Amino acid sequence: MKKTFLLLTLIFLNTPSFAQTLSGFIREQKSGESLRDVSVSVNNTRIGTTSNQYGFYSIKLEGNREQEIVFSRVGYKSFTQKIILQKNQTLNIDLEPAVTLLEEVAVLSEKQAKESEKIEMSKISIPMQQFKEVSVILGEKDVIKTLQLLPGVQKGNEGTTGLYVRGGSPDQNLMILDDAVVYNANHLFGFFSTFNNDALKSVELTKGGFPAHFGGRISSVLEMQMKEGSRDKFHGEGSIGFISSKLTIEGPIKFKKPVSYLISARRTYADLIVPSSSFPSLYFYDLNAKINTELSSKDRLYLSTYLGRDVSAITDKNDKSEDGFGWGNTTATLRWNRLISEKIFVNTSLIFSQYKFRVYNQKPTPQGDYLLEYSSKIRDFTFKTDFDAFVSPNFSIKFGGIITQHLFAPNAYVLKNPEKDTSGVRANEIKALEGAIYLENSWKISSKFNTNFGLRESTFIVGERTYTNLEPRFTASFLPSENWAIKASYTQMNQYIHLLSNSGLGLPTDLWVPSTEKIAPQKAQQVALGIVRDLPKSNMSLSVEGYYKEMDNILGYKQGANFLVLDFGANPNRVNSVDWQENVTSGKGKAYGMEVFLQKKYGRLSGWMGYTLSWIKHQFPELNNGQEFYPKYDRRHDFSFVGIYKLRPKTTLSVTWVYGTGNNITIPIGTHYASKHSFGDVYGNSAIRVEQLGEQNNYRAAPYHRLDVGFRFFKKKKKIERTWEVSAYNLYNRINPFYYESRAVSGSSDYQLYRQGLFPIVPSVSYHFKF
Repeated sequence: MKKTFLLLTLIFLNTPSFAQTLSGFIREQKSGESLRDVSVSVNNTRIGTTSNQYGFYSIKLEGNREQEIVFSRVGYKSFTQKIILQKNQTLNIDLEPAVTLLEEVAVLSEKQAKESEKIEMSKISIPMQQFKEVSVILGEKDVIKTLQLLPGVQKGNEGTTGLYVRGGSPDQNLMILDDAVVYNANHLFGFFSTFNNDALKSVELTKGGFPAHFGGRISSVLEMQMKEGSRDKFHGEGSIGFISSKLTIEGPIKFKKPVSYLISARRTYADLIVPSSSFPSLYFYDLNAKINTELSSKDRLYLSTYLGRDVSAITDKNDKSEDGFGWGNTTATLRWNRLISEKIFVNTSLIFSQYKFRVYNQKPTPQGDYLLEYSSKIRDFTFKTDFDAFVSPNFSIKFGGIITQHLFAPNAYVLKNPEKDTSGVRANEIKALEGAIYLENSWKISSKFNTNFGLRESTFIVGERTYTNLEPRFTASFLPSENWAIKASYTQMNQYIHLLSNSGLGLPTDLWVPSTEKIAPQKAQQVALGIVRDLPKSNMSLSVEGYYKEMDNILGYKQGANFLVLDFGANPNRVNSVDWQENVTSGKGKAYGMEVFLQKKYGRLSGWMGYTLSWIKHQFPELNNGQEFYPKYDRRHDFSFVGIYKLRPKTTLSVTWVYGTGNNITIPIGTHYASKHSFGDVYGNSAIRVEQLGEQNNYRAAPYHRLDVGFRFFKKKKKIERTWEVSAYNLYNRINPFYYESRAVSGSSDYQLYRQGLFPIVPSVSYHFKF
């Protein structure tokens, strides 16, 4: 550590004395929202930098001479300022959003940030406006379902919100909402995600080349920032759809210091329409809220929170039984931004995150009352701090640390007479401590060669075991000519928590568990190589990437095992003697492939095309006789097209077409009948049909493809914007396989496989308003 601070001191001391620093914050005009990734450059030179996630920038310039500084970001009008620096100076900038009508092409400046000039690779950002214009099922805009249309992101089953990134599973994605980890991103069993796009300001997905300040997962990072609230005046927007409605309000608060707020709420209402006596009462709601203030010109304070719940219950009047379930996320983040100097920016956060669910069945019987309960909870308290040091126009450093206290509580049991005797049941709780420190730098070695080096040290303490790992990171970018870049990256990642899943659907009944003295953390290393080509005249960018990833200690259930204890009615004490670690097996995996991504973020026609060619292989000692097999979501080909076209200034057409190779499933290779003697007296006198299984995932399902089309009709009257949207999901009514079942062939002993779909063509109409 002493050597690190000595190096930093020498770098600062060797900065030329005639250079001066220009720094400040960049915000959106009127709303006052901070803008990240704004390009700040000196005209007619290669000197430049970008603003961080809080809109702060710092650039060192030669003093006592006039220079022209250009501020640009896709979707905003560029701003140019001539300046002569005689001393360090602060310059705050407000950028004006570009016109969104047909004239937009003419309004956008030619000077925009180029993908080829960025050091990062395997990172995709989508403008929030495109999230709102992409057609999805039932008109409910969904961040996760839109991300599923990107290359390298495999879709789960029809209707689910799981992300399978470059061969990873849903638990291997780090989902961050204002610095807080979100553990389960599902509403309504995965048909919708927990993220309300009206409350979000930015969404970025990183699939590889991870910077050192991210850790704890091995497949991807999904970073989302909530809006900060308008500092200009009171605003609002909302929508009314078939199954849900939402409302967002934001505005300033009159106070001695600048204060703004945001509140966004959403709820489904099927439970209010359908009588609960004939159908389970099922609904979800969520709430986003944020408030921030400027304590001084150098200090800013943010407080944000998220609360989401899914609830369902049904009572059978005949046998007086009750079934129910509920799950949800709660997060809260308190962040303090401090500008230490013109060159050093620090963000410190206190974070609370909790996810829990409970599924139960309570039933009276002649032998007594029974309660089956299946529950899980994970709760985190986190402290983190990050420093950004802008040493020179060609060199910047980011360093910091994070520490998290975890509490895991996975439980499953059946009780007899629970109101009379629960003395034998205790909640299983596991406590763990996770921490990390990191150091990374962005170094522009020359006008053609950029690098990012990073090193992260992570530690996990559980019981008597301490895991410590070093995670090197490296990304390089070479620009052989204008608008071209060749990029490469290498990363190592460690993950200390696991998700036990029976279904593979990412349902809320999946259980989060930690690494233990017996279960080692998941590990992964990934290399990637890619080419980026900017097409400035058409406002497009093209990237082609190849990757190879190895994974160790990935976790799965043993054949036929699960967590739920089904036979403890007579002796509830046994629930505490069951060790989930005995029912799981650790294995390894590898994933490799190629991705092509053509993107156009703005203009009369916008959207993207993506194609993925990939292979995924798993190997577990206790599955498939120890041989390699293709997991369920190995898809050889995956293609997506998303087009958003402004037919008229007030009419927009969106078209989405996706195609994917079918999932892998295990089907029987034969059947035979066994008498009662093979299974005792469980099945009575009749013989039973027993299926003979072959290799793991020995059958590939039919391909998945569908077409979605939507029209948006915009109208503005008396300062209120109104938008009607008419859309159709799965327009040509493709029956995509959700699951397969075997049925006996009439007059024969043979069985035939039938595929069952989930969604036919689904039309929807929704109404959106903004004031």
